[in-house]
Amino acid sequence: MLMKKFVSISLSVFLFAGLSAFAAGRAFAEGEKIGYVDLAKVFDDYQKTKDFDKSLEAKGAGKQAERDKTVAEIKKLRDEAELLTGKAKEDKQAGIDDKIKALQEFDRTTRDALRKERDGMVRDILKEIETVIQDFGKTQGYTYIFNDRVLVFKSSTGDLTAQVNKVLNDSYKKK
Repeated sequence: MLMKKFVSISLSVFLFAGLSAFAAGRAFAEGEKIGYVDLAKVFDDYQKTKDFDKSLEAKGAGKQAERDKTVAEIKKLRDEAELLTGKAKEDKQAGIDDKIKALQEFDRTTRDALRKERDGMVRDILKEIETVIQDFGKTQGYTYIFNDRVLVFKSSTGDLTAQVNKVLNDSYKKK
């Protein structure tokens, strides 16, 4: 789920790199430095991403526990309602219906809140990765650093993924 969102965002963010691929021939002729990065790997291997995933899973588990408690209450109310008749049963059913509506609202708001939090964090992490890649390129004298997904052929000598991962994770550890 998180990976699909990452892939769609990264493809759109770095699509322009594919359009400028024609510059690679000129760059080789002029001796410019060119590299590429596997953004999906950088994203997945970044400790901040891993920490965020764990945090989101913990929040999701907490919300699931709340939901399970409400579902158990609804089941208990239904069992009680089966033993009743007439007006008492109708009143109990109204309470059950209210609980079900509350559960549906809880599901919707929880899902929306977790999705919104995930989307925001993915966006922040991608911006951070882009900034680190730009800074890395400038400090290391690279003219171009491409997303590996836009390359038809790539030699492993141009792969900067491990170096970018190291810079990202080292800077995250310092924070």
